[in-house]
Amino acid sequence: MPLYRPSILLSDVYGSAGEVTFYHRNGRCYTRRRVKAAYPGTPAQLEHLDVHRRAMAAWASLDSETQKQWNAYEVTAEPHRPPFDHKAHISGNNLFVSAYHGFALMGEEQIPQPHPFRPFPPFVVEFLSASVEAGCLVLSIDAHLPEIPDAVFYRLYSRIRLTKPGCGFGVRGMKGFLAEGDGSGRMTISIPSYTEIWNIFDRTIQIQTQCILLDSRTGFRSQYQRAIQVIKASSPDLPTV
Repeated sequence: MPLYRPSILLSDVYGSAGEVTFYHRNGRCYTRRRVKAAYPGTPAQLEHLDVHRRAMAAWASLDSETQKQWNAYEVTAEPHRPPFDHKAHISGNNLFVSAYHGFALMGEEQIPQPHPFRPFPPFVVEFLSASVEAGCLVLSIDAHLPEIPDAVFYRLYSRIRLTKPGCGFGVRGMKGFLAEGDGSGRMTISIPSYTEIWNIFDRTIQIQTQCILLDSRTGFRSQYQRAIQVIKASSPDLPTV
């Protein structure tokens, strides 16, 4: 428990720096070795963290000219978080890492090539039908993308939470799924053993979701779209009320 001795430059210290933590007891400042607790994440969170670490390592492996290309595209890439004042932009590193994560969500983890960020088309997610087949919930989805030539390049990724009708929106308990198909037509999401995940056994269910579009050419991701919709699943094994 070494005592910190003030100097002309620093009369007192709080917090941590490097491997040292400064703390106070009885009005005096002491130092101790910084404690680094293990990250107690869920398996999904730890997997996401591993992808992020690989993305950062991939960025570090790029030559300086390629990094300069990414940095040149940063001025057209606005952040996905407020303030949405069209003044802020993300860095070339952020743009690269975002694209890397996008490819990973599509099951095609790779080092993305430099591309300027282009706005995504407007979309609205609608769950058209739901059916239960051997304990697997199959959702039919329409993203209502405009009839544009490149709609085929857009994939839909949804974080979903199933609840009883009337429950408020919440992100806790959401699970991520990549829809089968692309933006040129209807898509489907299959959720095996959904009753075990959310303890939902009724025919009528409420779907809470956060959806993004993924560009399969660049790996870039759109803004999230939130949606809540009540739908009735078709299945002879579920109750009719």
